Amino acid sequence: MYGIPKYRVWSAEQKGKAQFAEAEQNRRIKIEEAKANLEAEKLNAQAEIERAKGAAEAIRIENGSITPEYIQYLWVRQQGSLSDKTVIYIPTEANLPILEANRNNKQ
Repeated sequence: MYGIPKYRVWSAEQKGKAQFAEAEQNRRIKIEEAKANLEAEKLNAQAEIERAKGAAEAIRIENGSITPEYIQYLWVRQQGSLSDKTVIYIPTEANLPILEANRNNKQ
């Protein structure tokens, strides 16, 4: 009967150490996750900067040289990213899209 109280103290101490070790491990995991999130955000910010630089360069190159044909080209290029279920309403004149309706008048 003498050893039971000492065993209970030792057992409680061991449980406390185990809980402390688990809490310490959880803290380290949270720190590593936070570091990974920070790194991901930095990389996302760099990607946004590069996209903005690309857009600025494209605008600089175009510099007022946007023609109706180029706008039509951009519109057609955009259509490739639409899903099959997308419905597009195109205003027409004489059964031709308005972008094409005035083409014959130019000649």
